[in-house]
Amino acid sequence: MDHPCHKCGHSIEDGKPFCSQCGAPQIRVTVAEVPTVPLTAGTGSVPILPMEPSALDVPVLRGSGANTLQACGLAAAVSFGLTLLGLHFLVAALGSGFLAVTFARRRSPGTSIRPGAGARLGALSGLWFFGTLTVLNTLAVAILHKGAEIRSEQLENLQRWAARYPSPAAQPVLDFAKTPDGFAIMMVASLVMGFVVVLVLGGCGGALAATLWRRRDRT
Repeated sequence: MDHPCHKCGHSIEDGKPFCSQCGAPQIRVTVAEVPTVPLTAGTGSVPILPMEPSALDVPVLRGSGANTLQACGLAAAVSFGLTLLGLHFLVAALGSGFLAVTFARRRSPGTSIRPGAGARLGALSGLWFFGTLTVLNTLAVAILHKGAEIRSEQLENLQRWAARYPSPAAQPVLDFAKTPDGFAIMMVASLVMGFVVVLVLGGCGGALAATLWRRRDRT
């Protein structure tokens, strides 16, 4: 079938992209009209542009900036103080992540913290909390000369662990830990393990707090 050219009216075979008479393109794209909403008298009208679903969400806290860093530091300080009052450091590490997200929300009202961002905030707070504990123990050894007391406490904990879980390999490990080299290796291993555990617990606490706060905001 043929159709007339929209520009010159010359008959063109269907499927040909250009008019052989005037060269006008025959493929035309129809653009849907954008709805408009009238404004007040004398101001005309303005088009209503489609909005992405993300634009309707509340602002999202990105987990960076002075407010979030201060929130993490404050959460670590509170958790450290609770540790001095007798709270177990594992519970305090979990709480530091939870408090970091809570304090960040209060410093940036009207924002929403996603679980991933909450986990990062919690991990950062846990890192500061662990660093504070490590510095305190180092100062206690260097200034207060509590190295022997800490060593004795660690060996007692190891002996209790060996008594609770009797094994033929437990006694050689205990004997090796009593040597200076063995105790040094044990302390380094404890620091590495504690670092990983605190980061994980802090991240879990932050993700948990972010999830709970987001559910509360939606209700």
